[in-house]
Amino acid sequence: MKPAFLALAAALALGNLAVTAAPATAQSVLRIGLQDDPDTLDPVSNWSFVGRHVLQSLCDKIVDIDDTGKIIPMLAESWEWSPDSTVLTLKLRKGAVFHDGTPVDAAAIKYNLERALTSGISRRKAEISAIKTVEAVDAATVKINLKEPSVPLLAALSDRAGMIISPAAGAKLGDKFTDAPVCSGPYKFQERVIQDRIVLEKFPQYYDAAKYHFDRLIYRGMPDSNVRLLNLRSRQLDLIERLAATDVEAVKKDKALAVAPVVGLGYYGITFSIGGDGANLDAGKKAAIREAFSLAIDRQAISNVVFDGQASTGNQPFPPSSPFYDKKFPVPARDLDAAKKKMAEAGVKSVDLELLVPTDAERQQVAQLVQAMVQEIGIKVSIKPTELMTLLDIARQGKFQAHLVGWSGRVDPDLNVTPMLSCGAATNDAKYCNEALDSILAKARSLGDVEARKAEYAKAVAILLKDLPIVYLYHSQWIFAHNSALTGFKPAPDGIIRLTNVSRKN
Repeated sequence: MKPAFLALAAALALGNLAVTAAPATAQSVLRIGLQDDPDTLDPVSNWSFVGRHVLQSLCDKIVDIDDTGKIIPMLAESWEWSPDSTVLTLKLRKGAVFHDGTPVDAAAIKYNLERALTSGISRRKAEISAIKTVEAVDAATVKINLKEPSVPLLAALSDRAGMIISPAAGAKLGDKFTDAPVCSGPYKFQERVIQDRIVLEKFPQYYDAAKYHFDRLIYRGMPDSNVRLLNLRSRQLDLIERLAATDVEAVKKDKALAVAPVVGLGYYGITFSIGGDGANLDAGKKAAIREAFSLAIDRQAISNVVFDGQASTGNQPFPPSSPFYDKKFPVPARDLDAAKKKMAEAGVKSVDLELLVPTDAERQQVAQLVQAMVQEIGIKVSIKPTELMTLLDIARQGKFQAHLVGWSGRVDPDLNVTPMLSCGAATNDAKYCNEALDSILAKARSLGDVEARKAEYAKAVAILLKDLPIVYLYHSQWIFAHNSALTGFKPAPDGIIRLTNVSRKN
């Protein structure tokens, strides 16, 4: 490492912050600490990762994944593809009802998928854009007809695109659904106090209610990992997400606590505004500058300093452990000479770049290290700490130069690329468009054979590493910590909290 960021690495440390007060814990209440306060509680418009934690217990999905990443039944008990992969037929479970007592049937599935495709507030359109029509064949059978073969669709239905709300509540509340969400999950909405708490109550009519052992869930957003851990130690919280990697060993030594890590599916990277209103005239318009930026970064140093070596370094949308990671393009070592040549190729000696960064300690530290690294080639980064929901809103509008935000990842590789980087996608913050890339991705979606899909994603990666709308940095583990009295908690690779069979020992 160079001195410019060696000194910074040594100086970085979490501050001592006060414990957030909370009521005493009751046996029937589970208190969960999240990294941020979620945005909306409407599956069609939600975009925050932390929102998925709440929605997982509030809104059942068409399918889910297990702790190995395998797609498993949820509202759909079974499914079948047509031979040409253009029709997906779902068979629904019987007895599922929404929190308002109305049935979860084929008509409800049809309503939800059409809402996700047509609503003005929908962020799900790109995820399920292959859908042509949805038919309610009978009360328990749904036929989804596609415009073209799209193997990733089923995986998309294991996340927010597959979360089903009550059509009656949707029709009544419209865009205000988030204020009083009505779904069919094991818990129903009770109250929300913005920037404080979200409270869910157990839904007795849930078809699998016996597998859920808490009467109430209370979610609290706490951006600082140190504060979350302090609250866990003081028993103000029972379970926290994203324990800092540097705290893992200390927590393991505490008999009152337990650690539950799982390797994630997604990535963290720096997204550049390419075609947005706020795009930097140099970094946003000249790929050579983004190449220089990437070459100036020591990814292993970031893993060592911020994550105690536990993050996997990365340079692609998929982690090196993924079968879709292209080994022909390994994670590059830091190369200042090559970076400086790229700056010269771009015809600039210096660039001023504003970087929006969420307020949590880890990403602030990552940003500070990146700032020190790229400064050595003339890229002067100004870090702008920004509350996550505000940042995401700015990002969706394209009114930024660069931001450091992660993507939690999906079980199908297409969903780590297409929603963020396909032309015109609602969640394409970079406003990047490459029609050749879109064609490659479309072909990959049509293929059922893994090896054939790998070949297409290799082509896609080659384009992304040339254009660099996103400079991928690392792939983190999802590290949970909880009171050792909790039993049955199994983290899934998507990093989302699932509470099936979780209970508290007496």
